[in-house]
Amino acid sequence: MIKIGVDAMGGDFAPEAAVKGAVMALDAVGTDSRIVLFGDEERIRAVLAAEGCPAERFDIVATTEVIEMGDHPAKAFQTKTDSSITVGFVHLAKGAVQGFASAGSTGAMMVGSMYAVKPIDGVIRPTISSVVPTVAGRPALLLDVGLNVDVKPEVLVQYGLIGSIYAESVLGIENPRVALLNIGEEPTKGNAQTKATYEAMKADGKFNFVGNVEGSHIFSGKVADVIVCDGFVGNTVLKMAEGLYRINRAMGADNPFWNAMNYEHVGGTPVLGVGATVIIGHGSSTPLAIKNMILSTERSIKADFPAKLQRAFKNE
Repeated sequence: MIKIGVDAMGGDFAPEAAVKGAVMALDAVGTDSRIVLFGDEERIRAVLAAEGCPAERFDIVATTEVIEMGDHPAKAFQTKTDSSITVGFVHLAKGAVQGFASAGSTGAMMVGSMYAVKPIDGVIRPTISSVVPTVAGRPALLLDVGLNVDVKPEVLVQYGLIGSIYAESVLGIENPRVALLNIGEEPTKGNAQTKATYEAMKADGKFNFVGNVEGSHIFSGKVADVIVCDGFVGNTVLKMAEGLYRINRAMGADNPFWNAMNYEHVGGTPVLGVGATVIIGHGSSTPLAIKNMILSTERSIKADFPAKLQRAFKNE
């Protein structure tokens, strides 16, 4: 039985949105999956009752504290030992759940990822990524999208391998094309970082490197399935895309591509490079966003991504 841990107290509209999203996910997850809710048991049961959903359909782990968005992430993770996030990571670290997802404090989720489940041996820096839609109709993976804003070429090369394994195992893309985000397609384009990274990726040979990709082709699907950049650039791209989505929706755009850009359908941001499945949701997650975050967590667990990554780095 797969146990999917969910922080019921995470997000701007918790626990209502988190619990309602979990209820929506019940019939979408596999029969071999069970959702485990971490949080205020009385409030969780109240939402379930209002939804007409028997509490027995979930495992509930009662906690008494919440790490708030304004809390210092590291201090709160250590001092609020009965918080939903801290207890969730304790369960994840000991294997009581196989994945943990939260729309709560991103900082606390990263603290848990780094110190409770820990980076995989050989990974210089874990990363956070985002699945983005393309007009070709298949997803692409963008990483890093905000965790590490200054990185050396060897870190970006590792992102290429990490992203390639994730795209193949979780997204189902065979032999994914990996490209470096740059200001031009030619090998000589870019700054000192991208020029050095291009040469290192070309020489690496552990993934299907196809060269540079320009920003105009990120969402085309024509050049790459995995797009590698540092967190400064990736976060800028992601927020620009979110802004364009809102503008287009306000102007009445309604098509599969723009609908897929809606964060509610993305399913959260996976933390890649750590020893277990961790998914971070949008702070303003709706029940639909929580549902898709849970399904994304289940896919990653079933794909056994952390174990595949461990094997890849062990063989380096």
